[in-house]
Amino acid sequence: MDFETARYVETALPRSEVYVASDLLLYYQEGVPRDFVVPDGFVVLDCDPRLRRFFKTWEEQRVPNVAFEFTSASTRRRDEVFKPQIYAEIGVSEYFIFDPHGEYLTPQLQGNRLVGGRYARIAPDARGRLLCEQLGLTLELSQGDLLIRDAGTEQPLLTAADESERRAAELAERNRALEAELAKLREKLQE
Repeated sequence: MDFETARYVETALPRSEVYVASDLLLYYQEGVPRDFVVPDGFVVLDCDPRLRRFFKTWEEQRVPNVAFEFTSASTRRRDEVFKPQIYAEIGVSEYFIFDPHGEYLTPQLQGNRLVGGRYARIAPDARGRLLCEQLGLTLELSQGDLLIRDAGTEQPLLTAADESERRAAELAERNRALEAELAKLREKLQE
């Protein structure tokens, strides 16, 4: 999860206190600096959204609600074996792993929910979507890309480019309406 995607996940959540991070050191054992993990992305609900250089679970009194990993040849073993063990141990409620190139995971997108201290695979719905209960979002593949939607409205989360395009279209429509109104006023003045 890149910084841009993390910010859009953050803005899509209907809470005022949400911390979203990507590629940030997550320390989970006080006094043991070698006990850390670096999720590709994670979300902590009911947590101050201020910027941080690292996240210490004992200081925050919180662990991530959800962790995301984007796997590759170099990270596959960590993403499939070691990180899920750590996430389960510290109490991360949901863990999603995505293989952007479709080379290592079958299926290419997988979700896991913590049940009794262990992860259980999240079964996809009839359309192949995975429900992230913690965030109220669905995750699905669309032509090989990861698509994240609001679970209630089914509206996709917009990227910065999508949002800019939407705003530009709104402004263009507003300008057309103003120009039409101005033309009408000019006609009236000429009469």
